Amino acid sequence: MIRSLAVVGTGLIGTSVALAAARRGVTVHLLDASASAVRTAELLGAGTARPPEEPVDLAVLAVPPSKVADVLSEQQVRGLARSYTDVASVKAGPERDVLARAPRPTHFVGGHPLAGRERSGPLAARPDLFQDRVWVLTPSRLTSKPAFDRALDLIGLCGGVPTVMQSGAHDETVALTSHAPHLMASLVAARLGGRSPVSALLVGQGFRDATRIARGEARLWTDIIETNAAEVAGVLTALQTDLTELLTAVQDLSVRDPRNRARSRRNLTGLLERGIAALEALPAPPSGPLAAGTAHVDVTITARPGELARLLDTAAGYGAGADTVAAPVTPHGGDGPLVIRFELAAAEAETLAEKLAAAGWEVVHEDDVRDETGPALVGAPG
Repeated sequence: MIRSLAVVGTGLIGTSVALAAARRGVTVHLLDASASAVRTAELLGAGTARPPEEPVDLAVLAVPPSKVADVLSEQQVRGLARSYTDVASVKAGPERDVLARAPRPTHFVGGHPLAGRERSGPLAARPDLFQDRVWVLTPSRLTSKPAFDRALDLIGLCGGVPTVMQSGAHDETVALTSHAPHLMASLVAARLGGRSPVSALLVGQGFRDATRIARGEARLWTDIIETNAAEVAGVLTALQTDLTELLTAVQDLSVRDPRNRARSRRNLTGLLERGIAALEALPAPPSGPLAAGTAHVDVTITARPGELARLLDTAAGYGAGADTVAAPVTPHGGDGPLVIRFELAAAEAETLAEKLAAAGWEVVHEDDVRDETGPALVGAPG
């Protein structure tokens, strides 16, 4: 049973783990190189920024794949925890590095919760992010039973569904189901760059659904792809073969050559039907981002633990979830008041401002119409 937890890295996944554990009564300690990220996670009620006075039961390393072994080694030398796991989306490379360099590799088990969002950072975190989602564990040949059992306990606290795989099999699978799709979405989204403003008016829900994941943080995804480069290259090579066949069919149809038309139509229809068949069991994609016209609502809060969570709970009751928050802002630095900015459709912003003001929050509502490129960071907590 986990009574104490340390989370190293308070981004989306790390803070979501911390929130889930804290709500189950676990004492959670938050660590991050970014003081603003830790402070935001603490304000959300994810735990305390104070370091533990004795080793915690489990430390969760929520860092990029290439950093897992280094951070694990650093924290094991420090004596942070009795056992360790990670949440990186690549497993084989980090496992090799852990076995080669970590002081106590028996105390570590690799992990990967298959959950996430296109937004990053602690403000995008949710305590229910892992509910009923597969959470893969990849024990190495040296992983001890206590380390494995504590990771299982963590998955239970977060509501996940544990699945055990070998690290290589995991990486081969996610190259196809996660890493290559992200690159494809980025390629398609990038083609929109440089087009006339009129083109943006024709961007429909299909484009938004197909490219939503391309909003993921670029440096993190560079790390992920680099760490799993061989498996991703294999998937892209297979896709290149399919794309060549598809291109030939479309080119034949574009010139309307009757000699190749029937064959090209069959090839095109066959590709579309294979895609439909593969997707039949998947849930519908989430709704797209906000429409072009947006406005922002600024709310001033006191910088004390739990205050941000209280505001977000109130705002959620009026239809403004945490994903509408652009960033917390500390106008004067230090430990002064925080300004939390919500960005949402203009009509919804007006309603939110009225409701929050009526509930006693200090609110400023300003129009901020922009084209639809996603919410911009307006600052960072001090």
